[in-house]
Amino acid sequence: MRIGLMLTFIVLQVITTGCWGHREIEDQSVYIGLGLDVGSPSKFEQEANEQGGHYPKMNTVTVTVQIAPAGSSQKQGGQGSPSSGSQGGSYQNQQLTGDSILQVFRQFALRNEPPLVGLHLKVVVVSSELAKQYGMGQIFDSIFRDNDIRESCLVMISHGKASEVLNSQHPGEIPAFRLRDAHRNRYRNQKILPPVTLVMLENNVRSKSSFMLQNIVSAEGEQYLSGAAIIKGETNKWVGELSEAEVEGLSWITEKKLGGVVKTYTIDGRAITYEIKNASAKVVPIVSGDDISFQIKISSEGRLIEDWSQPDITPQQTTVLQKLEEKFEEQARKQLGQALYKLQNVYHTDAAGFGEQIRISHPKVWKKVKDNWDDIFSHVPISYDIKMTIIDYGSSKE
Repeated sequence: MRIGLMLTFIVLQVITTGCWGHREIEDQSVYIGLGLDVGSPSKFEQEANEQGGHYPKMNTVTVTVQIAPAGSSQKQGGQGSPSSGSQGGSYQNQQLTGDSILQVFRQFALRNEPPLVGLHLKVVVVSSELAKQYGMGQIFDSIFRDNDIRESCLVMISHGKASEVLNSQHPGEIPAFRLRDAHRNRYRNQKILPPVTLVMLENNVRSKSSFMLQNIVSAEGEQYLSGAAIIKGETNKWVGELSEAEVEGLSWITEKKLGGVVKTYTIDGRAITYEIKNASAKVVPIVSGDDISFQIKISSEGRLIEDWSQPDITPQQTTVLQKLEEKFEEQARKQLGQALYKLQNVYHTDAAGFGEQIRISHPKVWKKVKDNWDDIFSHVPISYDIKMTIIDYGSSKE
């Protein structure tokens, strides 16, 4: 019996599979950030072309890859390579231009040993200029099909060049990681959109649904989340932007857990600020025959956290509190109204998910209108009521 068990154990040890073909991550060219811009060959490419380093292609898209941690190619070439955008050796940016993203990636194999590995890609940034010219389905076609890239990868839009967003002036900082983590501050500021992953993007593209992507601007080597890019479902192209204030207003109905502030001004121009502690919103679709409308009800409790008005005013007075609440409500309605006006009258696009409410509550109606929903949405009446209650004044002793 014991001999049989020993033989079985030996056989299992021999046939048990292991990681025979593993490769150390330090020896990989792992790219964690990807930037896509309108095609414009880099200085490196121009010099290489002059020496015969070219192949048949058009300059449709410039691909920027952010490589980290340093692999063997970086150890050999160091930071002095023509396309390096790294600080302190924490990452390296490389660029190539072509008319096929997959072919461009294969061209990187001529520059890097080992070739690029996309298993740890964290964020894809697309410039608004590229998204104006080509649909997201076209731009992301090869990325959607790539089994190496995880569906949890985030997608964002840059107001300027995507390659600039993937740069940093802070030693040791890796821009792709910073962009990946930026959405975690949503509980502090309602100007930050919920993250859009690669799988969410593909679902929107396939269903031809309009949606928003986080917009990023770049200044002095730093990234700044500012507003939202609007992608129209019919074309999957960039059609415009919402400002920070408009995203702030729209967040009342797009965010499940809202955090941040509402700031307004007194008659004499003094700032007063309301800190949101909790909020709830209900979007009710109303269908009567062929007529569709929406009713939005929003309620919030918060604190009067800052008051630059006259010092002799006591905020605890009921009449004063009511007036302050009314001013905060008026500001929230203004911001929400501006955002809805832009979506309906400027972009003619439902990027806020109103159609989803119809689909859930009235599936039969949705089947009739879904193919032309953006146009229908542009004429749909939307009413909204906002109630804000000041429940405390922070740690003030007044």
